[in-house]
Amino acid sequence: MSKGFLYMTELDLMQNFRSRWFWAYSLLFGGFVAIMFLSGITESQIIGFVGLSRLMVTFMQVSMAILPIYVLITTVRSVVGDRESNVMEYMLSLPISFSSYFWSKFVSKFIVIYVPVLFALIVAVIWGSLKELDIPWNLFFYYSVLLAALIFNFLGIGMFISVIAKSQEIAISSAFILWLILVAFLDLLLMGLMLKMRLNPDVVIWGGMINPLQVFRTGSLVLFDPKLTVMGPASYYVLDVIGRKAFLILSIVYPFFLGGLFAYLGNRYFKRNDII
Repeated sequence: MSKGFLYMTELDLMQNFRSRWFWAYSLLFGGFVAIMFLSGITESQIIGFVGLSRLMVTFMQVSMAILPIYVLITTVRSVVGDRESNVMEYMLSLPISFSSYFWSKFVSKFIVIYVPVLFALIVAVIWGSLKELDIPWNLFFYYSVLLAALIFNFLGIGMFISVIAKSQEIAISSAFILWLILVAFLDLLLMGLMLKMRLNPDVVIWGGMINPLQVFRTGSLVLFDPKLTVMGPASYYVLDVIGRKAFLILSIVYPFFLGGLFAYLGNRYFKRNDII
């Protein structure tokens, strides 16, 4: 299983590195950091944060908008696409287990998606050092792990959809609908829903915190806005009931747990059902 896993991971990585989408995706994040520096965003200020901290905060907000849908759309075609093109039948005829095939896809996708994002953050730090800006190392390390958790989460969900979907069209449609639902249930719509239906605030807020996008957004805000003023009344509930430090940990642990759970269920379904 170990040899099969390494072989499949290397094969999938090489295939992704040859893809134009990978380089376009890498240039997107690298170019975005360059544009932010050229636009002078490091000289602007938000809630007392200026310089490289200001850039990283903006980078995280953009990542929240781009990464989930990109991860889902590119991942949901992994297994079902190989099945439709008969590549899976050929690969599984080799001495490779079902788990090796599944987890190699998972790991290679994580590397291909996460490395360009991390590299963009590192480039920002190097560029900031050359500009003699203060380096917010706490933001850098926390945001690096938080981005890994976000990617891991949607990667697990995407692999699960890819395994159970009957066709690529169904997989992509399911991913897009899921993304729309998660985006719809962010702060503003949650507050509107509570006012409209007069629901218990506890139910609404905890329902919102099930949303991994909401957890990621709140976690990225907590570091530079300790009082979560941009979230309005919901901030008092989050900070009083959960606490700032506990939520920083939760915003990393929960996406990893949720992504791992869906990946485990996807692998279990893949091994126990005849999906070829």
